[in-house]
Amino acid sequence: MVNYKHLHYFWTVAKEGGIARASERLHITPQTISGQLSLLEEYFGVELFNKVGRHLEITEIGKQVLNYADEIFSLGNELEQMIRQLPADRPQLFRVGVVDVVPKSIAHKILQPALQMSESTRMICREADLDTLLAELTLHRLDLVIADRTIPPTVSTRGFSHKLGQCAISFFATDKLQKQLVGDFPHCLNGAPILLPSSGNQLRENLDQWLNKQHVYPRIVAEFDDSALMKAFGQQGVGIFMAPTAIQDEVRQQYKVNSIGQTNELTEDFYAISVEKRILNPIISAIIESASTTLLSGANNNE
Repeated sequence: MVNYKHLHYFWTVAKEGGIARASERLHITPQTISGQLSLLEEYFGVELFNKVGRHLEITEIGKQVLNYADEIFSLGNELEQMIRQLPADRPQLFRVGVVDVVPKSIAHKILQPALQMSESTRMICREADLDTLLAELTLHRLDLVIADRTIPPTVSTRGFSHKLGQCAISFFATDKLQKQLVGDFPHCLNGAPILLPSSGNQLRENLDQWLNKQHVYPRIVAEFDDSALMKAFGQQGVGIFMAPTAIQDEVRQQYKVNSIGQTNELTEDFYAISVEKRILNPIISAIIESASTTLLSGANNNE
């Protein structure tokens, strides 16, 4: 990539008609400017100036480079003026990606502080799989990614995972389905119809291990990428489904179902992934600080 500082030195020398005058304007020694010009010529692989006696004469290719430099620095001035003319109360843009397996209600709880800041904020939310969102984060098209796991070791993305909180998991069923269950939780799940997250989901991996540990083997009716769709089928009584305990009350009220049990052995973790280790963005700081309280207290209040 072109070193724009070197390009600016070239542009100033061409406009001032020599290194000495450019040195006075830039308050930089002539030796420094001369050295930077040499580096720029080395980068381009062409000569931008010819020495004619004690003076420099711009070459034909140098004139073409100068035309581009004029446009570049003219656009830079326009950009600076545009920024200065923006209203002081313009909203701060916050771009966040939410991994598609994160329950919408949890994402809402986590992101709510972003729109409660004293300063006006405009939030743009994107939903996709983790790999896609991490790629967007690397390109600085996102400020933050909300995920159910840390950055996988197989991904080369440079970023930092900040744990937001950990929720216990509750299981839900309609009145009719609950009456058909036999035994106490979790043994009442044995042979019962159940709706599960799709394979490859972190919660699903933990769930499979937990069921095996309990020697409980439910009848899998369907698997879902979308937790909201899973709840919709659960509302119809197709099968038992699960959700973070932090949103237990909300799930019961919205889907008209009962909580048949919960376990702290099976948990779902949530992370905020950023490109910076030390969080400087006040919106991200507010989200992390709030989530660590909201998610944990939500789980504890429903135990």
